[in-house]
Amino acid sequence: MIASLSGIVEQIAPDSVVVDVGGVGYLVFAASRTLARLPARGEPVRLLIETHVREDHIHLYGFADEGERGWFRLLTTVQGVGAKTALAVLSALTPDALTAAVMAQDKVAITEADGVGRKLAQRIVMELRDKLGAVALAPTKLADAAAAEGGTAAGDAVSALVNLGYPRTDAFAAVSVAARALGTEARLDALVKASLKELAP
Repeated sequence: MIASLSGIVEQIAPDSVVVDVGGVGYLVFAASRTLARLPARGEPVRLLIETHVREDHIHLYGFADEGERGWFRLLTTVQGVGAKTALAVLSALTPDALTAAVMAQDKVAITEADGVGRKLAQRIVMELRDKLGAVALAPTKLADAAAAEGGTAAGDAVSALVNLGYPRTDAFAAVSVAARALGTEARLDALVKASLKELAP
């Protein structure tokens, strides 16, 4: 199996790139965000690779970092999500934004991806919420994503709820909802209070 490719950018298409490695051109499919970050034609490039082998083809999927590849692997475990759909989701949302959407059970954000309707988006957020530990993300990413939702107070609110004994996943989801309702200028005490209401049975 091919795990990574280092070579020269030979050609970039809307959904793929050809990487020349020692005179051999490898066709690598990738999300639009990854393709947008590629260097110009003729420049060196390194991509992490996920190899899919089928009876009728071998496809290579390329990623800029481990977080993106981890999300690709995780997305393709969901029933109805193939490689093409997974790349569409990663084209619409960064790994951090995807983490935030899944933790907050925000299926509307997932529907921003081409070809993803509400039912599939619901399945994605439901099935993946408890699997996020499998994604190659730093442990602090959840708090970072919460901070992105509502400023540093949101990250502090997640920490406060975790210290109170709530699971980090539940704390993050509650703070995300509270931060959206209260706005980016919300104070820490208001966020915690609103989050506790979200967590109440």
